[in-house]
Amino acid sequence: MSDKQKKKLTRVQQEYQSFAKAREPRRPVLTNSIRAFVVGGGICLLGQGISDFFLWNFDFTEKTVGNPTVAILILLSVILTSFGVYDHIAQWAGAGTAVPVTGFANSIASAAIEHRSEGFVLGVGGNMFKLAGSVIVYGVFAAFLVALVKATVAALGGL
Repeated sequence: MSDKQKKKLTRVQQEYQSFAKAREPRRPVLTNSIRAFVVGGGICLLGQGISDFFLWNFDFTEKTVGNPTVAILILLSVILTSFGVYDHIAQWAGAGTAVPVTGFANSIASAAIEHRSEGFVLGVGGNMFKLAGSVIVYGVFAAFLVALVKATVAALGGL
């Protein structure tokens, strides 16, 4: 709480704030960071393994292997979400599961599962895109900016 807000509190309220703060459990930041690193790294390692599998066993190149790899990771995330497994992993690992593309797939699938009783259009579709809408808008805007910069650089002769 800021000092400006503390000045507005009565003495009893300030004592309670101090009392509550002293008894608040400490967050295990190091443990949480290690868990996030291990699980996020594990997801990335799995993605690298899938990429290598496609490179070695199919006719993919380094440029074309990304799309099927991401599709498999998203599919695995949605399947694990539908069985309730991904949520348990996310509870334990925290941000390690939220940062990769699998975390986004999990959030979309969770919204769809949660609102399926409201119907496919208004329930599933509407609530999935409430969550995904901002990501899609910012993604499209970022892609536009990158394309604009690339076109500008190409027009100026490739600085």
